[in-house]
Amino acid sequence: MSETVTRTDDGGVATLTLLRPGLSSALRTDLLAAVTELAADESVRAVLLTGSGRAFCVGQDLAEHVESLRGNAATSLSVVEDEYNPLILALAALRVPVVVGINGACAGAGLGIALSGDLRVAAAGSKFTTAFAGVGLSSDSGLASRLVHCVGGSRAAQLLLLPDPFSAETAEQWGLVHRVVPADEVHDEARALAARLASGPTAAYRAMKTVLATAATDPLEETLALEARLQTQLGRTADHLEAVEAFLAKRAPDFTGH
Repeated sequence: MSETVTRTDDGGVATLTLLRPGLSSALRTDLLAAVTELAADESVRAVLLTGSGRAFCVGQDLAEHVESLRGNAATSLSVVEDEYNPLILALAALRVPVVVGINGACAGAGLGIALSGDLRVAAAGSKFTTAFAGVGLSSDSGLASRLVHCVGGSRAAQLLLLPDPFSAETAEQWGLVHRVVPADEVHDEARALAARLASGPTAAYRAMKTVLATAATDPLEETLALEARLQTQLGRTADHLEAVEAFLAKRAPDFTGH
């Protein structure tokens, strides 16, 4: 697709691979374009987002950032609103499950991007850090919100104020990642998980993502109403009928995503 992001498709799974560890302007632009393209592609039933080499994503390309600061600080600092925010919103808006394969170091905005996925598989030995306090900045890429959602306010404050590195194993204990596997297995494990989701009840997954997006903040009455409305819609899908008939016939269902 570009010099910064590639896309491959197989069996309903679209895999986006970051070819560089630092979030340069080119990478941010290309990744947003790729995610936007995925959102409009009805053949995609699951997404795998991963990196290449020894890192997943280490956040802002600091060399590019310093050069930009020296040239025009106002323009440099507008990238959060102009580029990072649209990217995170586009990832959050994807209507299919997103698996993140964390193949190595994950820091700063890279951690924010990773937490924008639904399920995360990390390579053993990977290191994580929020990083922002170390460069005199507050968080971006929705990281504060995601951390509070995943680990609670107290630990989120600890991770942001004291950006000490932590391991993939610790990230798993805290619920930031869902599986830790040997480094040479992370791509296969993440791909297998995405493939499993791609063969599942796509419409139901879409509804689950809709509920999960607001369940922690909406009043119970609103969540119940939303669940009832979505359940009524799902009850009319071919996948629901297929699942019920498969259950009665004691066979595995064959979901089509409709």
